[in-house]
Amino acid sequence: MKRTFPILAAVAVVAAGGWYVFGGTDAVNSTSLSPIAGAANAQTTEAAEVDTSTIQDMSLGNAEAAVQIVEYASFTCPHCAAFDQGAYKQLKADYIDTDKIGFTYREVYFDRYGLWASMVARCDGENKFFGIADLIYKGQSEWVRAGEPAAIVEELRKIGRLAGIENETLEACLQDGEKAQTLVAWWEENQKADDISSTPSFIINGKKYSNMPYAEMKEIIDAALAE
Repeated sequence: MKRTFPILAAVAVVAAGGWYVFGGTDAVNSTSLSPIAGAANAQTTEAAEVDTSTIQDMSLGNAEAAVQIVEYASFTCPHCAAFDQGAYKQLKADYIDTDKIGFTYREVYFDRYGLWASMVARCDGENKFFGIADLIYKGQSEWVRAGEPAAIVEELRKIGRLAGIENETLEACLQDGEKAQTLVAWWEENQKADDISSTPSFIINGKKYSNMPYAEMKEIIDAALAE
């Protein structure tokens, strides 16, 4: 079963010393969105005015390969976690680590929690992104149910520290309201460009696919490689 979500504008704004993210559905509960305490005092900016060129695509494998896959996923999506802990590991062993394909992971922001997780995963750049993403997915059932937003953020901090990120660096990442705004605008651009309405979704050589068993994905990849 795939997860779908409403296509709503998401904007990060500053209020009461923190930033909020509006839009999408709350994957953890239905409470109104509230800020990370002490988050950066970024200025409100229209999404159209945000320069998203500063956001790096997180990629593995062979960027020059004949087959390129883009995965769209949310850190709070259970089906994305299942893919990460199952089919993705097979995909990585069979095709990514062998340089047969190029693979890019792009975050989807259903909610504030997925955005916060993304900010932790991106905190040390491409160097640790996929390792931290794996830890986030592996512990998803625990950290998304930690309770209040502050408790969820603390669980995400623990994951960042486990990955070797220093406390000062981690806090700077979580407090970066301008980066949060830019990530949301970047996601909106990607969603419109690739018409993403569910997760996980895959763009394989420009064609969109919904979540599928690994065997089916393998057939698609093998057929594309044989062309």
